[in-house]
Amino acid sequence: MVWKRWAPPLVLLALFLLLVVRLNQVDKVALVSREGQTFEKGVVTEILQDNVQPDGSRVGEQVVRVLMKTGELKGREIETTSSSGFLFGAPCTVGMKVVVMQSLAGDTVVSSVYAQDREFQILAFAALYLLALCLIGGWQGAKGALGLVFTFGCILWVYLPLVYRGWSPFWSAVLVCAVTAIVTLWLVGGPTRKTLVAAAGTVAGVVMAGVAASLFSLATGITGWNVSDIESLMTLWSTADIQVGGLLFSGLLISSLGATMDVAMSIASSMAEVQAQTPDISRRALFQAGMRVGRDMMGTDSNTLILAFAGGSVSMLVLDYAYDLPWLQIINSNNIGIAVMQGLAGSFGVVLSVPVTVALAMLLYVRPDRETPALLEQEQA
Repeated sequence: MVWKRWAPPLVLLALFLLLVVRLNQVDKVALVSREGQTFEKGVVTEILQDNVQPDGSRVGEQVVRVLMKTGELKGREIETTSSSGFLFGAPCTVGMKVVVMQSLAGDTVVSSVYAQDREFQILAFAALYLLALCLIGGWQGAKGALGLVFTFGCILWVYLPLVYRGWSPFWSAVLVCAVTAIVTLWLVGGPTRKTLVAAAGTVAGVVMAGVAASLFSLATGITGWNVSDIESLMTLWSTADIQVGGLLFSGLLISSLGATMDVAMSIASSMAEVQAQTPDISRRALFQAGMRVGRDMMGTDSNTLILAFAGGSVSMLVLDYAYDLPWLQIINSNNIGIAVMQGLAGSFGVVLSVPVTVALAMLLYVRPDRETPALLEQEQA
């Protein structure tokens, strides 16, 4: 019956939600005082003083009038400034929606334009992506979108609270990767042996990526303490007991999850189809078929994470090229070493997940004496 199929996952989901609520009941240590400071929405109504130069550049600050849309000053117009910096401020125009950083102390208001208000655009693009995924992918696309939302939810409301509470970032990432892999693959493939094989192969690949990164760290001396924002992270280490040194490696596990899951599910699905079409296939033949599929996937997926991390390091590479830095300086810099470690360790996980997934599929698929009719019907469907 339908209720028998959906009752176990719904019970597990309820228990998971209770765990999430409990995890997020944490008192955060204030790193900076924000008393009286808020970020509110507003609309620019007038440019009182512009900072555009004859050559089109901007120097100094704009003085603008903003109609506040939220906060204690909602409905009132205030005069404020907008800097010409690249990180903060915005080149204001009349009608532009902005976020105003303001501090209230009695009748005194200190404010400035923090940035252009991009909330709607960001959420709209995310919604359009999920809509396209559902329209093009149909029911499978909708389940994939649900899995994606669940993954990001786990990162925000499970991984971050665990790390903040002092748990090992590495094992917290392993836990989150395992849970999200199981849920996402279950949504896509249902409660079948294919899903079990793909989930196990994914977790194995992610753990292997972490092992490869650890070995790289031991060999090169690069650790989680060599990241560029270590000074800010040291504050967390001293105030909240966060294991800062493990954040680099846990981030690598999470970043390799998607590619590893793709490889594991593709191999598990291909081998399930081969076994379904040739039920009398031997384990040896099925293993060879799975490895042929896996080798073809390695040719493309082995570059996925390397190119992803290389793309994220383009700004650094351009600066190195422009300054014409010597080879020994570049290859031995911490930033380059971290980028190489992330790309290679993640790719190690993807490549090594192939034989693990193939071996698991071989062992589970070619066991007709232990197959149940329910599983066979679901896999054939």
